[in-house]
Order: sequence, then C-alpha cells, then structure tokens
Amino acid sequence: MISAMDSAISGFNSAPQAVRRHIAIFGRRNVGKSSLMNALTGQQVAIVSPEAGTTTDPVNRAMELHPLGPCLIIDTAGFDDEGPVGELRNERTRRVLDQADMALVVIDRTDDLSLETQWVKNLQRREVPFLVVLNKADLLADVKAAVNMAQTALGAPVVAISAREASGMDALREAMAALVGDEAVMSLTGDLAHRGDTVLLVMPQDPQSPKGRLILPQVQTIRDLLDKDCTVACCTAAGLENALAALKAAPQLIITDSQVFPMVNARKPEGTRLTSFSVLMAALKGDLEVLSRGAKAIDQLTPQSRVLIAEACTHAPMSEDIGREQLPRIIRQRIGESVRFDIKAGKDFPADLAPYDLVIHCGACMFNRRMMLSRIASAEAQGVPITNYGLALAHLHGIAL
Repeated sequence: MISAMDSAISGFNSAPQAVRRHIAIFGRRNVGKSSLMNALTGQQVAIVSPEAGTTTDPVNRAMELHPLGPCLIIDTAGFDDEGPVGELRNERTRRVLDQADMALVVIDRTDDLSLETQWVKNLQRREVPFLVVLNKADLLADVKAAVNMAQTALGAPVVAISAREASGMDALREAMAALVGDEAVMSLTGDLAHRGDTVLLVMPQDPQSPKGRLILPQVQTIRDLLDKDCTVACCTAAGLENALAALKAAPQLIITDSQVFPMVNARKPEGTRLTSFSVLMAALKGDLEVLSRGAKAIDQLTPQSRVLIAEACTHAPMSEDIGREQLPRIIRQRIGESVRFDIKAGKDFPADLAPYDLVIHCGACMFNRRMMLSRIASAEAQGVPITNYGLALAHLHGIAL
C-alpha cells in the first residue's frame, strides 16, 4: 500500500526545467549580473547596458553547465532598486529565493557591502549554497587584496572574474561544482520498485491529458523504472482489467493517476502494492510526512472552512479538473456545500495563509523541490496544514496512507 512510499523520499535528478538545478544571480544594479549570465551560458541571453536597472524581471535560461549538468540560470533585477516600481522589482527578486538551489551574489566593490551582507545572511538562513562573485576584476589594481577584503566583510568564499572578458569563468564553474559536491542520483520510485519488477502504470487519457504526449510525472516514472530494468506496462483506467489479464503474473507495483485511485484500489491483485504519481511527486518534491499529515486535516474541516487550491502550472482548466472541480466537489459532499475554495496558479502563492484552514497543492511537477519545500515551510510556520492532490484524494476515498 501507499505507506511503502516513505522510502521514495530519496530524491531525483533529471533534465526538464522543473528539476534542473536553479542557479540565481543576485546583486546591485549594474554590477554585471546580466553579463555574468551571458558569460556562463556563452550566449547573449540577457540585455546588457551601462544604464542601471536594465533587467526589470527575472530572466531564465535553461542549459547544460559543465560540470554541474542541467541547470536553469536566473538573472534578477538589482536588489538596490528604488521607488515604488523598484520595490515591485525587489519583491520579484526576493521571490526567486524560494526556488534557488544555488546563488551567486555579484559585487564590483569592496566598500559598503551592507546590502550584500543582508542577502548573505538571508541565504544562510534559508540554507541556500552560494558564492560571492567579484566582477570587473580587470579594472582592479590588486585583485587578491580585493578578494581578501570581500571575504572578510561577507564571511563567504569569493571568486574574482571579469564577465565582460569572460575571464575567471573556469575557476567560477569549479567553485560552483565544489559547492554542490557529490550528489547521489536518486530514484523516483525509491524502494517501491526493484530491478526486474513488473510495474503497471494506469494513465487515463481524458480531456485533461495533453494531446499527443504524456505529462512529466508519467515520463519521469517510466524513465526511472527503465533505469531499474523493470518491465513497464501502461494502460488507461478502462483497460486495467485487460492489462492485468495480459500479464503472465500480477505486477509487483501499480502506479495510478490519483483520480482513479478508488477503482484501481478495488481491482488490484492481492499482494500488489499501490501508489500514485502524485504520491511519488509528494516524496520527490516535498515532505511526504508533512503532506500526509495535511491530508488527515481534511477531517477537521467544517462548513465554514476556507481551503486554498494551489497549482504550479497555469494551464487553461478543462472539464473535471482535479483541483478546481473534483476535490472541491468531494470535500463539499463530505463537509458541507458552504466550504469555500480559492484557486491560485503558477507562482501566485499568498504570503499570508492565515485565512485558510488547509492548503491542497498539485503534484508540483512544474516546480523544483526547493520551491515546493518553501511553500511547505511557509504553511508550517503559519500553522496551516498542507497536502497535495493525490494524498488528499487517497484520504477522501479511504485508502490507507
């Protein structure tokens, strides 16, 4: 049963943007953040201008960055921007902290590093690995002395470069790789699937499914199982019985779409373990224990409760959308028609969760893990239970977690 999913919290490493390493570049206006992004990517991705404040919104560039592998480089507006519009830009820059797996704090001076000190403390508090990058080294008379001064002032490692001349980039990449260290490539399915197992995936192809392709969790799951030399069989919900009959023996594991959990649970062979793509994503992208506890908080809702439905993507909702239609309908049938639901999509996640009695999040396949963990941390800090679609549906249908 799903309780075996505890072992799948082990992690991931893949190439789609959602699971690339997110490397954010922070600094004051005109220190060369955009030039650094261009130097790192080897392309003119960001607009570079001597006029301060050229970058007004975060700019993303997905690429393969040796030796770090697949990355998403994020250029941000200067954190010293001023005025009402500048504060809006600063807020967007601060939001990037929620998704940063690594940060580069760019400086071009060694005096008055008060703003940089604040950002360094913030990164340390969030446990985001970071480096200080001393840019425009080609203009410094004594680079070594400047590096030492910056390291003393900020208490952090400093790498000197010239983004304009693309010098010092090899040293910077090596320092970034050292900051990450050796990370184990971990399995999406964890201990649920073992080498040689037969695994059946139940994947409804309904109006919500993208035309002509599979959704990211399905693709990642298939790849993970193939890496284990598992035999992978796929079927729709309607084809479940035919798929089971076609197999020589019962599969060791069935992974299903959450919306057909009850039907699959009722028809699975005795001894076959069952989980869902959403449960796998809960372990992959978040904190399974916290999200499982949040699912049980559904029982504490009242007809006066208010629930936040949070979606990572901004897709156009289709008929029978899980978050917008199915979950609200099932919860209202159990708790009462007056339960209120608010929908937030993409990165539009409220800072203040006090009005809510529960947050139900999607599987977060479009977010990296740090982004999802930041939302979980925010909910926990405010005492608001949080769960995800699959865990909520499993609990509502009485499937043991």
